[in-house]
Amino acid sequence: MRQLPLCVGLVLFCNFATVRRVSSENAPTGSTPSPLNSTKFIIETHQLCKDFGPQRALDNVTLQIPPGTIGLLGPNGAGKSTFIKCLLNLENPTHGTAKVLGRSIVSENRASRERVGYSPERDCHIGGLPGCDYVAYCGQLSGMSFRAARQRAHEILDLVGMGQERYRSVDSYSTGMKQRVKLAQALVHDPELVFLDEPTNGLDPLGREHILRLIGSLHRELGTSVVISSHLLRDIERICDRVVIIALGRVIEHESMEALASRHRRIVELAPASETERFAGVLRAAGLAVERLSNGHLRVESGDHSVEGLLRLMAENNLPPAEIVANPNALHELFLKSLADANHGNHP
Repeated sequence: MRQLPLCVGLVLFCNFATVRRVSSENAPTGSTPSPLNSTKFIIETHQLCKDFGPQRALDNVTLQIPPGTIGLLGPNGAGKSTFIKCLLNLENPTHGTAKVLGRSIVSENRASRERVGYSPERDCHIGGLPGCDYVAYCGQLSGMSFRAARQRAHEILDLVGMGQERYRSVDSYSTGMKQRVKLAQALVHDPELVFLDEPTNGLDPLGREHILRLIGSLHRELGTSVVISSHLLRDIERICDRVVIIALGRVIEHESMEALASRHRRIVELAPASETERFAGVLRAAGLAVERLSNGHLRVESGDHSVEGLLRLMAENNLPPAEIVANPNALHELFLKSLADANHGNHP
């Protein structure tokens, strides 16, 4: 008997271990499936830890994440994939507790996976199967009838932009096409929550744009919450409404993009025409945090001062003119600052 690669086994295990849903065509008359996500948090963890021998991969992770599109950021080895695998019960936590869609990942893990989809970073297809057959098979493992799974597989493959290629063996696919099939198998059973690990890797610009638009619409149009692990900050900033930053196995930041944007609107870059040092001294005397950048400009955390307030401060102190540029990349700054704080032990 041929042994499946580990990544294939993980995906099939996630699908097979779900509680088999009763499809509408087989449901008893008058039955109404009870929604799993009656809680206001899709993910709840308390002091979640995972050790691999002497190495601590997750260190007291405590989170409450509401529904939406959530970006999971962190450098390689930060613990992102381990965190996802613990939530899917593919790794057993060393200690701590976690709930997914209101269900314990330990005592109710089958129920918590009923409405969860997973697209791993690595290839997870079964060699020799055409794309449409593979996606339909994953649907059947999730409890769908053969007929319903086949129909839904074609609908989802249309959604992710797969044409006639769906009838070819997945082995012959490009990296981008394999990414589309992985996304399709994660969505085929209409999950309430889906975990996507680097879903745009290997996609050309047009394919990446299509997939990003699709992921961004899942919660807005279908009510499907998404946790997307990626190293592409611009993608996260574009489609996510919340971000979690993990470094050294710890949660360094957890904030809504709206709150992040509001906080970083107070950060500006000043380019004084002259007298840069006097400029910095006046701003510091007013209680503002000022940093001299390598390009000679000043990075200013303006606190409660608006841009108009900064202009007024400059006029009152007879400072020379300066160009004021709002900080355009709040998430990038937060990411770098969080990693620096983590490396220096300045974490929550």
